[in-house]
Amino acid sequence: MNWINNFVRPKIRNLLPSGRREVPENMWVKCPDSGQMVYYKDLEANQFVIPGSNYHMRMTAQQRLQSLFDSGEYVKVPVQEVAHDPLKFRDGRKYAERLKTAKADTDLDDAVFVAEGPLEGQEIVAAVQDFRFMAGSLGMAAGEAVVTGMLRAVDKGVPFILFAASGGARMQEGILSLMQMPRTTIAVQRLREARLPYLVVLTDPTTGGVTASYAMLGDVHIAEPGALICFAGPRVIQQTIREQLPEGFQKAEYLLSHGMIDMVVHRHKLRETLGRLCRLMTANSAVAKAAKPAATVTDRGYLNGSAVDGRTIESLARSSEVVDPEPVDEADRFDTSKTRPTSRDAARS
Repeated sequence: MNWINNFVRPKIRNLLPSGRREVPENMWVKCPDSGQMVYYKDLEANQFVIPGSNYHMRMTAQQRLQSLFDSGEYVKVPVQEVAHDPLKFRDGRKYAERLKTAKADTDLDDAVFVAEGPLEGQEIVAAVQDFRFMAGSLGMAAGEAVVTGMLRAVDKGVPFILFAASGGARMQEGILSLMQMPRTTIAVQRLREARLPYLVVLTDPTTGGVTASYAMLGDVHIAEPGALICFAGPRVIQQTIREQLPEGFQKAEYLLSHGMIDMVVHRHKLRETLGRLCRLMTANSAVAKAAKPAATVTDRGYLNGSAVDGRTIESLARSSEVVDPEPVDEADRFDTSKTRPTSRDAARS
């Protein structure tokens, strides 16, 4: 029997090279919702949406950008390097080793990938968070990438689109990770001062410090169907308040019905929706730049019936202010019983 197993069977296998082949692990994908098995090539052609259950699978940063830009062509925006392991953190493994593994598995520098290119003929800048890279957590490098993308959009005068997918702040960087929340908030303010559209696409999942900062500061918030969007997860909330939560709590559809987001858009219509929003939100600016009307203020507060840049509005506001030259006594400043007539009251009298 040993002679047959050790000698005859290997000889037969060598004579039959067309025998059983190994099946790749990712050839078939199982739907987490319905359990349906889908061929990977068919799933990829359907933008990673399960045909039967309509479940939206997670996408990589490269796949997101290819489905967003015209012909799938884009240019990577370089991001300044930051300290990789500022706290020399170590738990079960060294933080430096975790970063090295994540970079090798995802072919990314960090959790956020920034690119620029055309969307339906209009130039835009987009940033995508990849959940594969340490759960898309927000660290120094990810925060720097988001800020770089926003400032790049300001310099080019184009819309900025963000695809959010994160488990929150990166604990291995401590307070340095939390500092990225105000940094990105200031960058969002730069976009607003430049009057440029900031569109946020909330994908599954968007949680933690990302939800508490730049992910919920957009001009328009779009969510994919079934996406989990929250600060603390439903299990944590249910254990804290010890009450049963409503069905679909913190899902995209639940948040839409309660006014937390603006719309829920299927992935097949997402590119079309983003392109339409960019055209609508930049139309007034293009008309104002082309026409350059004289600045006249009407009773209703419009400037020639169209929008103008922020500097014109600020200059008009400053010129219309009436400054009271009378000095204010320090003793009277905090005395509420003594009220001084304003310039508006004097004008009425």
